[in-house]
Amino acid sequence: MDVWPGSAYPLGATYDGRGVNFAIFSENATAVDLCLIGERANEVVVPLTEVDAHVWHGYIPNCQPGQRYGYRVHGPHAPQEGHRFNPHKLLLDPYAKAISGQIRNHQGLFGYDFGDPNSFNTDDSALHTMLSVVVNPFFDWGHDRPPRHAYADSVIYETHVRGLTMNHPGVPPEIRGTYAGVAHPDVIDHLTRLGVTAVELLPVHQFVNDPHLQEKGLSNYWGYNTIGFLAPHNGYSAFGHRGQQVTEFKSMVKALHEADIEVILDVVYNHTAEGNHLGPTLSFRGIDNASYYRLVDEDRAHYYDTTGTGNSLLMRSPHVLQLIMDSLRYWVTEMHVDGFRFDLAATLARQFHEVDKLSAFFDLVQQDPVISQVKLIAEPWDLGDGGYQVGNFPPLWTEWNGKYRDTVRDFWRGKPATMGEFASRLTGSSDLYEHSGRRPIASVNFITAHDGFTLRDLVSYNEKHNAANGEGGNDGEAHNRSWNCGVEGPTDDPGVSALRLRQQKNFLATLLLSQGVPMLAHGDEMGRTQLGNNNVYCQDNELAWMDWELDPEEHDLLDFTSQLIRLRREHRVFRRRRFFAGDADHGGQSDLGDIVWYAPDASEMPPQGWHQNEQAVMVFLNGEAITEKDQRGRAVMDDHFLLLFNGHHEPVPFTVPDGIDTTTWRVVVDTSGDDIDDSIPWETGSTHEMPGRAVVVLQATPQPELQHG
Repeated sequence: MDVWPGSAYPLGATYDGRGVNFAIFSENATAVDLCLIGERANEVVVPLTEVDAHVWHGYIPNCQPGQRYGYRVHGPHAPQEGHRFNPHKLLLDPYAKAISGQIRNHQGLFGYDFGDPNSFNTDDSALHTMLSVVVNPFFDWGHDRPPRHAYADSVIYETHVRGLTMNHPGVPPEIRGTYAGVAHPDVIDHLTRLGVTAVELLPVHQFVNDPHLQEKGLSNYWGYNTIGFLAPHNGYSAFGHRGQQVTEFKSMVKALHEADIEVILDVVYNHTAEGNHLGPTLSFRGIDNASYYRLVDEDRAHYYDTTGTGNSLLMRSPHVLQLIMDSLRYWVTEMHVDGFRFDLAATLARQFHEVDKLSAFFDLVQQDPVISQVKLIAEPWDLGDGGYQVGNFPPLWTEWNGKYRDTVRDFWRGKPATMGEFASRLTGSSDLYEHSGRRPIASVNFITAHDGFTLRDLVSYNEKHNAANGEGGNDGEAHNRSWNCGVEGPTDDPGVSALRLRQQKNFLATLLLSQGVPMLAHGDEMGRTQLGNNNVYCQDNELAWMDWELDPEEHDLLDFTSQLIRLRREHRVFRRRRFFAGDADHGGQSDLGDIVWYAPDASEMPPQGWHQNEQAVMVFLNGEAITEKDQRGRAVMDDHFLLLFNGHHEPVPFTVPDGIDTTTWRVVVDTSGDDIDDSIPWETGSTHEMPGRAVVVLQATPQPELQHG
């Protein structure tokens, strides 16, 4: 076969219309063979003899998109020194832009003989592993443009490519569970009617379906087991695995952008699917184990693990950092995604042992002209020492605010003495972010996410019900940190059903009217249940999929959620770009500044009130004191709002405060059901009994001269 020297850059397989350039990094290899795989699994071996700066490369003219390939890498097999080269293993290209197939649980995938971890296995893995695929980079994007929604205007919808569409009656069966399914007009119509501005997709990087789950009849549903950082997962493709998944993914992004919806990817750069020293040899381990993985300094045959998955990538390696940055840049420039949510992001800050927010990774992101301009969301913790880092990421980043989740759950389950922290979370968590010059948008607020109970299950179960996972109930969070209706599991009792609906509405109202960036978990707007399973990571079935057949109560919840999002969108007072001047921890301002906190009797909240066992509060949001400007530089003004929260299980009388330049208020949000007559205006000084565990939002009589933001 004719082989030209080619180029050391870019890494991966690059088709230019006339042939393909292949380039792969390995600092410690002694030889690298490119293996082209034919239709009958026949293998053509092409030694790569050109090496520049530890990059082995070659150009093959007339090679075409769709060509499957892999690598066999030669070098020392010395696990005690960190080297695990084994040319009997066909390896994936770390820069593969498409991957074909899945792995089978076979001895040939492993570098050692079962039963003897210190042995050297010579079985060929070619028939049992996944294959890299050359792709055609050309795609007609037309007039595609990123929506570029401001953080303050964003509402994020966390969802799963497969789970979102597998049960959707309007999506043709042949494309359910795929990128094409997400792009279907009926699915996009739901998202636009709901009012979300971005979908945050659970991992779509190519991942491995764990053999131990397959053996139990389960599968890796969530996908936090990445093996290909530039390849869209082939299991979500309706049209094929030879590069069609790339075109299909791009078409999905294009369709969502046309609907003004951004695409954010949940990305897993902290570890790979190769696991610990007993895991399979699929790619990085066999290419250059010591360069890619964080090894135990005193015992380099083992892996330093802060992720709970068996390994962690070596974040002080320039080649690992290059891989991550090249991957991020590829997904933005070539796949047109709008941002990333980084799984276990504290691991990315571990250059050595401690979490360092000034690590090289964050420096690279900060100065990158492409990545620094998209949405960057951190899951600000990992499983290592000092791994809980909420509030400590650099200013460019936003964070999943776990303290918001816990505080709001505690408030609505009636935990005493949470009023002060509840107020801080409602107003953007200035205690976490303001000290570093960050703004409310640094906080991604959420009540539920993929990892845990759904919203409906949160108010329906005291304990998890994870028996279907086959782990004896030892997986998932141990207890439900929320209020319970008193009857576990489904019930036909209309009283219990009404209480559950009310509590779901309380959570949604709190979330969508808080300062910061709200994130919904898919299906929570429709009362989705997992029957008490709070860890469906391995449940690719009806238990985890969206249920689109709605009863009247679920339709009501969907309408309620849509109305909340619309209220948020129409009123700048709920999505401020700056923190309130009033201090949520020390009461309101007597001069009616931008925010005032009241006790239910309309007296201003005294400092000691934040520390008393009270679960009822009222907050005034001054629409005339936003002190922000629109895109044309005009002052943005809004209506006044009063937010009434009763976290008690019993009714509490609330008095409408005076001293505000309005005398009449109307109810625009009411979670109590039929207990409050929403048609009757509330007058200044009047007292109204709010039912237990309810939210009421009052809007001042509109003033025509005000310009809404």
